[in-house]
Amino acid sequence: MTRIVDSLLTLIYPSACGACGESIESHQLGAACHACWKSTRIFTGSETLCSKCGAFLGDGNGQAARCGRCADHDYDAACALGIYELALAASVLQLKHSARLSPFLKHLIISRLQNSLISVDVVLPVPLSARRRIERGFNQAETIGEYAARVVRAEYKADSLRRKLHADRNRAMMDRKARELSVRNAFEVIKPDDFRGKTVLIVDDVLTSGATVSACAKVLKKNGATSVTVFTLARAV
Repeated sequence: MTRIVDSLLTLIYPSACGACGESIESHQLGAACHACWKSTRIFTGSETLCSKCGAFLGDGNGQAARCGRCADHDYDAACALGIYELALAASVLQLKHSARLSPFLKHLIISRLQNSLISVDVVLPVPLSARRRIERGFNQAETIGEYAARVVRAEYKADSLRRKLHADRNRAMMDRKARELSVRNAFEVIKPDDFRGKTVLIVDDVLTSGATVSACAKVLKKNGATSVTVFTLARAV
């Protein structure tokens, strides 16, 4: 019955793939068509990834390596569903405009978090500045974080970490050092007791340089968190 209803909805309310522009065969797929999902590099465990920041280092035999660019980052490890391209890029963009995870994206999140054997006490989203939240109306990281918390069966804390400095929209054009400087001292813990002695999972949509989540991890550890892991939908190359 679900498939029939989905097929009818797809016929009545067709959607264009955010990656290639073709029609999406099923609303279950979310922002992209089946072909683009198939072409998107979703991590399966066979890739060579940085054991700390999760950066894609090449196709390999699943052995971990170190990229050398994240040595001074303050989080302990990071993982993502796959590379920021095609269907994942379209999904991230859609999530910035609609606070809803598609059934297929939920399936990928469950698979990734369970296969990564992530065990944490607290899950929290990377916070937006007050100005950016007013502009957007919601925080897409909260949408991901709420679901991730249910998957790993951990406490969800959306208001325990605050972003006190507004993020520049032009950060995408910055180099690594400039990104780090732009988020230095940008975050503060509102409720230290939520993290003292706890293992924490920080959630966001994309990990690019890692500067933002590293700044979050630094202030969390200063306030007593024992370890900080990062989970994102996509990892930029």
